[in-house]
Amino acid sequence: MTARKPSRKAPDPTPATSTPEATPGASASAAAEHADAPAAAGPATGTLAPLEASAPPPEPVTTPMPTPDAAPAVAPTPASAAAPAPAKRAKRAAAPPRPRRAGGQGVRPARPLDDGDRARLLAGEHHAPHDLLGAHQIRGGVAFRVLRPFARTVTVLAKGLRAQLHDDGDGFFSGLLPMPAVPEYQLLVGYADNEIEIHDPYRFLPALGDLDLHLIGEGRHEELWTALGAQPMEHQGVTGTRFTVWAPNARGVRVSGDFNYWDGTGFPMRSLGSTGVWELFLPAIGEGALYKFDICRPDGTHTLRADPMARQAEVPPANASVVTAAHHVWQDQEWMARRGDVPVHEAPLSVYEVHLPSWRPGLTYRQLAEQLPAYVRDLGFTHVELMPVSEHPFGGSWGYQVTGFYAPTSRMGPPDDFRFLVDALHRAGIGVIVDWVPAHFPRDEWALAEFDGRPLYEHADPQRAAHPDWGTLEFDYGRTEVRNFLVSNATYWCEEFHIDGLRVDAVASMLYLDYSREEGEWSPNEHGGRENLDAVAFLQEMNATVYRRSPGVVTIAEESTAWDGVTRATHHVGPGGFGGLGFGLKWNMGWMHDSLEYVSKEPVHRKYHHNEMTFSMVYAYSENYVLPISHDEVVHGKRSLVSKMPGDWWQQRANHRAYLGFMWAHPGKKLLFMGQEFAQGAEWSEGHGPDWWLLDPSYAAESDHRGVRTLVSDLNTVYGSTPSLWQRDTVPEGFAWVEGHAAEDNVFAFVRYDADGSPLIAVSHFSPVVRHDYRIGVPDGPAAWVEVLNTDAARYGGGDVRNEEALKPEAVPFHGRETSVTLTLPPLATVWLRPA
Repeated sequence: MTARKPSRKAPDPTPATSTPEATPGASASAAAEHADAPAAAGPATGTLAPLEASAPPPEPVTTPMPTPDAAPAVAPTPASAAAPAPAKRAKRAAAPPRPRRAGGQGVRPARPLDDGDRARLLAGEHHAPHDLLGAHQIRGGVAFRVLRPFARTVTVLAKGLRAQLHDDGDGFFSGLLPMPAVPEYQLLVGYADNEIEIHDPYRFLPALGDLDLHLIGEGRHEELWTALGAQPMEHQGVTGTRFTVWAPNARGVRVSGDFNYWDGTGFPMRSLGSTGVWELFLPAIGEGALYKFDICRPDGTHTLRADPMARQAEVPPANASVVTAAHHVWQDQEWMARRGDVPVHEAPLSVYEVHLPSWRPGLTYRQLAEQLPAYVRDLGFTHVELMPVSEHPFGGSWGYQVTGFYAPTSRMGPPDDFRFLVDALHRAGIGVIVDWVPAHFPRDEWALAEFDGRPLYEHADPQRAAHPDWGTLEFDYGRTEVRNFLVSNATYWCEEFHIDGLRVDAVASMLYLDYSREEGEWSPNEHGGRENLDAVAFLQEMNATVYRRSPGVVTIAEESTAWDGVTRATHHVGPGGFGGLGFGLKWNMGWMHDSLEYVSKEPVHRKYHHNEMTFSMVYAYSENYVLPISHDEVVHGKRSLVSKMPGDWWQQRANHRAYLGFMWAHPGKKLLFMGQEFAQGAEWSEGHGPDWWLLDPSYAAESDHRGVRTLVSDLNTVYGSTPSLWQRDTVPEGFAWVEGHAAEDNVFAFVRYDADGSPLIAVSHFSPVVRHDYRIGVPDGPAAWVEVLNTDAARYGGGDVRNEEALKPEAVPFHGRETSVTLTLPPLATVWLRPA
């Protein structure tokens, strides 16, 4: 049936309702649609006819038959003149008819978009697309507007309603329906080869609350990962993903992904006030979806960026962000409950440093969970330290040039699989420390650099932003949102992945404005000094926040200078006028460099470098130290630990074992990089990892390497069961020299004490000769002393020169003590003695 052409003089069916007030910042088009002079449908050509305000209210269209007032304007026919009442015909219709392209029943053309708004939407420059798109109640009914590029038809579906919108060109579809309120509706979008039924993203209220926005603006959102990024959720009863991003300089932001063929034209985000946050809830988008943010820069150009807050990324070299959610069920409750029972500086801490991708190349997180915990537990280490696991594009950076600060690298599996690995280590009684890199980030054009077209995460001053050593960019620690991004990231790893410690990389480069810069390449701070006050404040805030939120976690600084108070509490002001940085521990880089310099010398020359082994005790209690033999010392031509040693193969291994014995007895926690536990001769390479074949029984020299591995296991076993070796690491009462001046003999002897005063004597001998009847002073009290460890034992590959009998003290004053013992010193060996 063909409907009659409506008369322009007929009473208008739309009531005279009050106009909703326009929200601040609403577009010209949105204001026009809410104006007091709405228009009714004229002929179905996109033209508008004026409405009369005195008409009765309309009923929603609930039948498939068009009413005369809603029908397209066509010429009447005899059949239409004799047609029975529409209600009677409606009873005969089994289903709504297919909507027609020119506009469905009851659909009047909506007021056209303002040309400026239309252009801004298409260019991805609009800050308030929800004001224009979606459904809006206005005088005359409900205006619908949809932006779906490449669609051929868009139909509104609701209870009793199926109305095709008018095609306005350029992917816009719109229509005005005579309805008293916005219904619960969906869209049927027709393309050349299919149709999809979707919820309209522009009918939803913001999925981010005012409190979140306030905290973001203040830079105090300690769970920032719950507010920004891609968050699968249910919003207003609909399942989908909320996308949010901080881009305060952007003219507009759109979501692009595999779900829209990487064309974000139809997915513009809205700006949420002055916070710089953009938001869009996309129904039906869930885990596994790939996405990026299409950002319109201030100059109008576009850049496609990975999400800074992404919790998962594609496997490099691909770099899209991935929608993800955590589903892992933790089984480490016992570990988490007791990990903070003893302060870390009063507990044993022996760390095995691991580069996960190369430890066993090719293994996934779950496969590593089957091997790594058992291996580390067998060696007796208390913790593993993982070189950076945050996503990074270049494997050769070892993870130290991060682009995905909130995403574990996908090279070995999804985030839940990394959780599984941490859980497995905890259940094996092993703590997990990760390297964390807040000092800098790479310049990749799809990542953080000039994220929204202007310096954002980096400092606005190019001299402050450029890192001179690595060609990267330094963070702007003075900007509250950037500091919040980093502080929240620290808590994220501790809370979401149950990490037990953060080793903060390159702290010195953060603390000094003139780090690796020549005169004229840096500007002093407000006091005329070279300290980076913003970085100091950031580190203090990070440490205070982590320790408050995550009891039992330790933060560790890789800091290579003499900065005062790295491990002092933040509220304790030192002589330099600064409060402490608040770290729990600090790498003792001085001890590492000095001791390695000493042992690399030929024994005949070591007497000239004797003080390099003793100087560390001058400052041993200025900080809470870790003694690190890390990855940095076994790469780039520095040679592996055993290869640094002089002499033939036997002497190299003997030096290696003696040095480890000295290290494990020296005050400070311990760290050893993978491969050094079995005296690997080659430098480490991220391309192939440790030379495991050296431990293959078919290899002729396998026993040499396995002997060193056995020593490391025994060192950790004795260390863990002997409180005198760790309980008083950070106080002078835990250490006393026995002999620190025997340069001619290359001998170092000292006593370690626990809180109860129980002693352990360590004697290190770095000459390749046996010294018989070597006298040393010993503490009063014990009736005899026995060897508890000897690095020259045959089981370690040594010559088995040992003190098998108990050593009884004699009333012979020596080394300032009332009693002494004589013992045999093996060549190139360390001996530990304890009371019998």
